[in-house]
Amino acid sequence: MSVLNIQDQLLQNFEKQTKFENNAFGETRKNAAEAFSKLGVPTVKNEDWKYSNLKGLSKRAYSFESKSDLNVKDLAELPFDFLKGIKLTFVNGIFSEELSDINFGESKLEVSNLAKLKSEGSELLNEHFGKYLDQKNEGLSALNTAFANDGMVVNIPKNTTLDRPVILNYISDARKENVGSLAHNLIVVGENSEAKFVEIFSTIGEESAFGNITTEIVVNESARVDYYKIQNENDASYHVGTTQVQQKTKSYFYSATVTLNGGFVRNNLNLVLDGQHIDNHMYGLYIPNGNQHVDNHTIVDHQLPNCQSNELYKGVLMGKSTGVFNGKIFVREDAQKTNAYQNCRNVIVSDDATMNSKPQLEIWADDVKCSHGTTTGKLNDEAIFYMQSRGIPKVEAVKLQLIAFAEDVVSQIKIEGIREKLEELIHEKLS
Repeated sequence: MSVLNIQDQLLQNFEKQTKFENNAFGETRKNAAEAFSKLGVPTVKNEDWKYSNLKGLSKRAYSFESKSDLNVKDLAELPFDFLKGIKLTFVNGIFSEELSDINFGESKLEVSNLAKLKSEGSELLNEHFGKYLDQKNEGLSALNTAFANDGMVVNIPKNTTLDRPVILNYISDARKENVGSLAHNLIVVGENSEAKFVEIFSTIGEESAFGNITTEIVVNESARVDYYKIQNENDASYHVGTTQVQQKTKSYFYSATVTLNGGFVRNNLNLVLDGQHIDNHMYGLYIPNGNQHVDNHTIVDHQLPNCQSNELYKGVLMGKSTGVFNGKIFVREDAQKTNAYQNCRNVIVSDDATMNSKPQLEIWADDVKCSHGTTTGKLNDEAIFYMQSRGIPKVEAVKLQLIAFAEDVVSQIKIEGIREKLEELIHEKLS
């Protein structure tokens, strides 16, 4: 039996959603649906997808309305279930109140899921939803904006400091069938507020899961946001995630993206610096093995003067895995006094692994300090020989070097529980 290509699967599945809300939010979704019908799912003919081929999606059929009977005991087996905070759990892209922990404590914030707000009408959605994404060129961003059936909307008032992290916990229940999920999150952090967000992606089961997840984050004036994205999915999974960040004057944004496992992973992290005296830091670590494919695309768009960005991504590639890094820095004409730095470093452990790096720097201003670069190589044989001469077995010597290589990123994780668990999981995988 032939399987529809993924674009036809998606359009056929969402035919019933032909009526959009009669407001700005609905208009945004309608325009996005029209854009997706024209753009479709990207192919390798698209320069930004040159090394990441999604054709494998069309070999399977996906259910986007799959019901799940996961319970608290099932979640307890996941490695990051121990994390404490405001935990918002999604199963196959649908919010589950039963599996969430919505105890705000002393925290002042407004939280609701997209499925509820879009039926009630929301000024926050009208103002922000889908407004920052590049839907004219990114087909999967347009798809998500048009047809996302759930997600989380978080509004943090000004002058608020959250005393615990907000954890967005995405679980694909692929025990019985191939499942698909579309979720769209909107996070608005008010002036002079501070918050930490953690997105965790996991798979339960051996079947395939396709996730197209978008998170828009608005960091208002003098606000501070720490953002973590952790991916630990199965080898049959396809993950396409976009995090779109809009920063205002004097704001601070810190991110760490760690990919432990996943069959096909594409992470888009886009930052627009729409103000002065903005500071942001971006860290990434990916450790694919087997036939896993991990693609990290980043964009930092400096639009106004006196801002700085710093980016470090590191990869350890094993087996027949493939890695991709495409980092773009734009410094607009008005963005004088910009400091922008980007570095991507990779270690290839296996002769069959492949890494494709493409750093890009486009500058229209003249009073700036910018640099970018990438290196890909193998481990230091002399260092391994030295460690062997001191009685350390070669396998252990290689492992210690790789752990030290990854530590530059892992050490930047500010939440102790996440950092310690990542160190444990990285040790296991490198063994």
